[in-house]
Amino acid sequence: MLNRIILIGRLVADPQLRYTQTGIAVANFTIAVDRPFLTQAGERETDFIDIVSWRKQAETVANHLSKGRLVAVEGRLQVRSYDDQNGIRRKAAEVVADQVRFLDRARDGGSVVDDDISAGPPEPEFDDVPF
Repeated sequence: MLNRIILIGRLVADPQLRYTQTGIAVANFTIAVDRPFLTQAGERETDFIDIVSWRKQAETVANHLSKGRLVAVEGRLQVRSYDDQNGIRRKAAEVVADQVRFLDRARDGGSVVDDDISAGPPEPEFDDVPF
């Protein structure tokens, strides 16, 4: 089985950073992704996709990304259920990011410390391999 998504889009708002009760950082943001075809009216439709990032990646995303920035997100689709304030069962679909790549520079001319933010530990260098 495979659950893999790759998206390129622009942030529609600044990321929201919060922390779980155990102190783990989580950032939520939404990107706008244009569909690859035009409608009969000759217009391009856009999908707005919710993204979740965790731990150090979440902090980096929150500190270095802002509305309008172009990003590539690689991760997996997660569908979760919850009860809304009226007790109605709802579903939410979101992408849990394994990797976020910054595809442009900040508009204020600032640079980004690392433009490839992965959720997991870095791959070992050849010098680190024990054999």
